[in-house]
Amino acid sequence: MKKVLQLFFVLLFIIQLHAQEKAISGVVSDENGQPLPAAVVLVKGTTNGTSTDFDGKYAIKANEKDTLIFSYVGYANRSEIVGKSNIINVSLQPDNTLDEVVVTALGIKTYRNKPQTAMEVVRAAELKQSSNPNIIQSLTGKVSGLQINTKNKSQNPTTRIVLRGNRSTAGNNKALIVIDGKIASEEELSKLKPNKIKEVNVLKGASGAALYGTSGGSGVIVVNTKKGSYQAKQQLKVLNESYTKIHENKFKTTSDSPLSTFSIDVDKAAYSNVRRMINNGQNIPADAVKIEEMVNYFDYNYAQPTGEHPFSIQTELAITPWNNQTKLVKIGLQGKTYSNQELPASNLTFLIDVSGSMSSQNKLPLLKSAFKLLVNQLREQDKVSIVVYAGAAGVVLEPTSGKDKKKILKALDKLQSGGSTAGGEGIELAYALAEKNFKKKGNNRVILATDGDFNVGASTDADMQTLIEEKRKSGVFLSVLGFGYGNYKDSKLETLADKGNGNHAFIDTMQEAQKVFGKEFGGTLYTIAKDVKIQVEFNPNKVQAYRLIGYENRMLENEDFMDDTKDAGELGSGHTVTALYEVIPVGVDSAYLKSISDLKYTKTEVSTHFQDELLTVKFRYKKPDGKKSIEMVHVQKDIVVTASSDMQFAAAVALFGMQLRQSQFYNNSNVEDVISLAKIGRGEDTLGYRSEFIRLVKSYESLK
Repeated sequence: MKKVLQLFFVLLFIIQLHAQEKAISGVVSDENGQPLPAAVVLVKGTTNGTSTDFDGKYAIKANEKDTLIFSYVGYANRSEIVGKSNIINVSLQPDNTLDEVVVTALGIKTYRNKPQTAMEVVRAAELKQSSNPNIIQSLTGKVSGLQINTKNKSQNPTTRIVLRGNRSTAGNNKALIVIDGKIASEEELSKLKPNKIKEVNVLKGASGAALYGTSGGSGVIVVNTKKGSYQAKQQLKVLNESYTKIHENKFKTTSDSPLSTFSIDVDKAAYSNVRRMINNGQNIPADAVKIEEMVNYFDYNYAQPTGEHPFSIQTELAITPWNNQTKLVKIGLQGKTYSNQELPASNLTFLIDVSGSMSSQNKLPLLKSAFKLLVNQLREQDKVSIVVYAGAAGVVLEPTSGKDKKKILKALDKLQSGGSTAGGEGIELAYALAEKNFKKKGNNRVILATDGDFNVGASTDADMQTLIEEKRKSGVFLSVLGFGYGNYKDSKLETLADKGNGNHAFIDTMQEAQKVFGKEFGGTLYTIAKDVKIQVEFNPNKVQAYRLIGYENRMLENEDFMDDTKDAGELGSGHTVTALYEVIPVGVDSAYLKSISDLKYTKTEVSTHFQDELLTVKFRYKKPDGKKSIEMVHVQKDIVVTASSDMQFAAAVALFGMQLRQSQFYNNSNVEDVISLAKIGRGEDTLGYRSEFIRLVKSYESLK
């Protein structure tokens, strides 16, 4: 009876405790009142926590006597006692007391005193101090938590190296050994002489797993010999990702090359990919920085088209913020915006990579959640099919009406990863299904979601280009969505999008999924103009030289502009496109210009007309189902104006991209210049994307 009473009082106490618990909500913002997405909210002394959404909003359950801890990288923590209120809004202030920022395999950690990293380093000099000729025994006492267990010491001894602190309590918890980039055994390590070793790097627990997968989850001992070229620290910075080589555009003299021709680009993958790298504390490969995609990630205040054409054009001329000897030209296109109900019926085929490389949380699980955002916006007249591929490809959902959302979502929920990656076969099957259900006046599109790691059948970038160029003849458009990192093949996905009449986005968070499938739903799915080309003719009376900032992988030959067989970029509903030119005026002595010899047989005669014109922009585009292009012309006068907020912000993003790429043209500007320019150009920033950019640049600055 006594035990029953005790149990009764315990249950009563628990009920009372939960009765005191209540729902708390609010907004976490920065010092300027802008929302902080992904800020952490934690009930002090517990594991009960949550994070804010894109609008800085959070919701959590806590008791009145509890204390909530609010934190965000680069900002000082803030504590708030719950009390009687159900709404707690907080503003975090920048943390100016940080002495050091340490980048590990898991991301960024900040310290106010001595840093403690997930990597321990043992130098060659320390190894030489040991009197023990065995390298394994030499590490004893120099690496915290290192245990060396030797069995059968007398004959055929075996050694087992274990790093204390890893969470493995059963099974194989041996540390992984890597010598000059190759996995090795304890025996191979024991045979190395200390004087042959340059450095030993020790990665513990999750740090090892982040770099070497599950095999490194129990810790990794990385040995660099003096003859070897492998560096563990570089591996922490550069993962197994591939990007198309970019050769930065140089200044061209107007007298020799008055025309500049390129294809538009509405892809935005580079910005979210760079953002992911900065947030993870990774090194950023120069070829991952596509400046035009970073600039085009943001919306600009361009007027909606009012005439017969599906987009409007505007240009602007101002002094270049990073070089007062040059001028900056902004060319802006605004695609006509259609509401969801105005869009034609869609025939969508989801092509989803379910191979083994998609198993991590930021790949297939995130992918399924992202696609649910899209499914929930479908109408009864829309149809969805799902094709998956791993070692082979197959149809998991035949065409299903958007009215039957439960059936579509159920098919998505059942997807699991495993096997190799037959991407080419998946593309073949997806296009065949899309063509079979083709809607003549509808929106026919394959939406490919993958990390780009194709390794069965047609798999190279060249194979993919040949395949997709053939498939685009069907009239089916393509959207390419990249997921995950550590094995991300941006070059392949860029090729597919460029050659498949489509667009390319990189989704690293649900925040980005909401932007792609929510805010930009129409632009992601519905093309209003295809094969859009731009040709700019500069007036040699005004412009001595010019360079296009970005678009290196979108350049066209001048004769391609009039050639309707040449593929170019597509513009979706509501999409904006921004291009920037830096120009050197006539009469300016610039170090960027090199002397060239005079021509013997050709004499260039400059027209004396059009003295007030700086340049003429010509646009050619086709209707989504058209074969003949339509031309538009726009003239920019040589009138310098005070830069608009859009011009200033676009310039800030471009300058940051130039700094990331270590461009020869950023003119010794620094990150503070970017932040200052972006703050001036932030404008209303209703959705907070520009404020997020400013925070991102500040985070990058703290890593330098």
